[in-house]
Amino acid sequence: MPTMTKTEGQFLKYEAPQGYSRDDVIVASGQNIAIGQVVGRITASGKIAAFNPGASDGTQNAVGVSLAAVDATTGDKPGVIVARHAIVVDRDNLVWGGSPNNAQKDAAIAQLKALGILARATV
Repeated sequence: MPTMTKTEGQFLKYEAPQGYSRDDVIVASGQNIAIGQVVGRITASGKIAAFNPGASDGTQNAVGVSLAAVDATTGDKPGVIVARHAIVVDRDNLVWGGSPNNAQKDAAIAQLKALGILARATV
């Protein structure tokens, strides 16, 4: 049976028109970001990496959700994230790097909400 590729439609439910909700970003070297993954911003470089609640480099703060898979394992690569004003995410389809616990996921979802990115549960 063929494997289905995840699409942004599985987690992006609404975004503002004319690209307002999106930001072009640089994904930091060494990262392999999945579509729908919660991301943070490395303070020193401004680059995007997987959300990591145990970090102290800025990635402990959720700043958006990746709109495409980006394999930057061998060097920095461009990407696009939902950064504001969206009913984006089907909460159950978000992708998490590492293994954050439910309290850490809830904290990240609250950080996204502060940016206007609402994560809703599947109904």
